[in-house]
Amino acid sequence: MAKSLSLPASATKNDTLQWRAYFEMTKPKVVALMLLTVLVGMCLALPGAVPLQPLIFGMIGIAMMAGAAAAYNHLIDRRIDGLMARTYNRPLPKGKVSAIKAMTFATSIGLGGFIILYALVNPLTAWLTFASLIGYAVVYTAYLKRATPQNIVIGGLAGAMPPLLGWTAVTNELHGNALLLVIIIFTWTPPHFWALAIHRKKEYAKVDVPMLPVTHGVEFTKTCILLYTLLLAIACLLPVLVGMCGPVYLVGSTILSCGFICKAWQLKYHDKPGLAMDVFKFSIYHLMILFLVLLVDHYLWVN
Repeated sequence: MAKSLSLPASATKNDTLQWRAYFEMTKPKVVALMLLTVLVGMCLALPGAVPLQPLIFGMIGIAMMAGAAAAYNHLIDRRIDGLMARTYNRPLPKGKVSAIKAMTFATSIGLGGFIILYALVNPLTAWLTFASLIGYAVVYTAYLKRATPQNIVIGGLAGAMPPLLGWTAVTNELHGNALLLVIIIFTWTPPHFWALAIHRKKEYAKVDVPMLPVTHGVEFTKTCILLYTLLLAIACLLPVLVGMCGPVYLVGSTILSCGFICKAWQLKYHDKPGLAMDVFKFSIYHLMILFLVLLVDHYLWVN
């Protein structure tokens, strides 16, 4: 009887686990939300349909480079990740992926994404995405995160770039309207992340990361969150003020802004266990729904 050529079940299982470990390093949920903002940037840049080539290859290239930035984040933060309850089970602290393999993986998908963007989309988008990668993986993760409590404010610019990348992918030019979308995410980032930092304050203190609740206290951070939600509400109105969006977006963004402000007010003046994490989760839905409303408004109002 001929011997079976199939792999042992244990080998197949190990391959599956290894694939999942690499996939986890790309932070797929974060990248998915980011790609939504990229798509909206593409759609708002043009009055009609988005051309297929920049749409498909732009999304693929940006996703690959964003995944590379996330993988570098895992690599650089592997020591402190292993000490925090939120991150100790990540692939590198658990030994599922070695540092060398993580570096190779991150560099490979980052380079691949850059080549796709440069060759099949346009050089401007490729270089802007590369700058975002450096901003997040090197400037924020390797330096700012450990250097200043304003780390997420300064470093948040890298994470705010996706709508601009989507815009340049289909137009090959910078535009003020795209920068308004960047401002929205830039203003959204601090209250989003500070809410999580309040929830995880003891863990950040344990690993000597100077997040705002650790250095300035929880009450000061709550005040900052509330003030930033007010700034965010103003930022969300900017597309309406310049005629970029219509009444659908105005109503939707106003409702979302009021909801975020109410959540921040509750956190500041009527806090209860677990509320900071609720604010963090609400902020994610806020950004996701806001950009979906932008998309709906564009096709109902502009066109």
